[in-house]
Amino acid sequence: MSSSPVLRLAPSILSADFARLGEEVRAIEAAGCDLVHFDVMDNHYVPNLTIGPLVCEAIRPHVSIPIDVHLMVEPVDAIIPLFAKAGANIITFHPEASKHVDRSLSMIRELGCKAGLVLNPATPVSVLDFVMDKLDMILLMSVNPGFGGQKFIPSTLAKLRLVRAKIDAHVAAGGQPIWLEVDGGVKTDNIAEIVAAGADTCVAGSAVFGAPDADGGYKGVMQALRRAAHRPLPDAVVPSGN
Repeated sequence: MSSSPVLRLAPSILSADFARLGEEVRAIEAAGCDLVHFDVMDNHYVPNLTIGPLVCEAIRPHVSIPIDVHLMVEPVDAIIPLFAKAGANIITFHPEASKHVDRSLSMIRELGCKAGLVLNPATPVSVLDFVMDKLDMILLMSVNPGFGGQKFIPSTLAKLRLVRAKIDAHVAAGGQPIWLEVDGGVKTDNIAEIVAAGADTCVAGSAVFGAPDADGGYKGVMQALRRAAHRPLPDAVVPSGN
């Protein structure tokens, strides 16, 4: 998978105009994004309160691309079925928020969704070791979860390389493909480093919704992110931290 040219862009609607949410998700799909990233915060696991399954259900008819639901809630098991019913295609959660990670992953897949784990900046990658066979996605947080608009944590690049090696070894041994997503502070000036480190799916919130075209669409910023992702890197890259 590491040699794949595929790059998926997943704008986070946390940064969208909530008064025009249907319009906003239609605009990002028209601009060529691959997923709608849906941040669910409960003011318990993280210090913020955002949106729930009713909003997911409301935007589902407006887009044909997958809805990528990131659950920052604790406990997760009661919430998973509500989002599966509301039209989520991918559901990821934090291992710290589940009493039985293996069981929560199995539940997501049994409900017909793709399943994934989210690792906070300080969560070790060893938490993946015994559940690789149940993962469709691994999401690395490159900021501490809870708020949009934070700066990218540079140590995420080394962690991305570790997880990419783990995924490649799993696939080489006959395992299923696993997407590697990164979320937090992704911008045109650091996306090339992020992709070079192994990410194939990038969440961008304020970078996308903060840069609308003159007509209100997002084609310009989406194209800029894709161009920037594949620019050549110098031999020695010093992470900017932006």
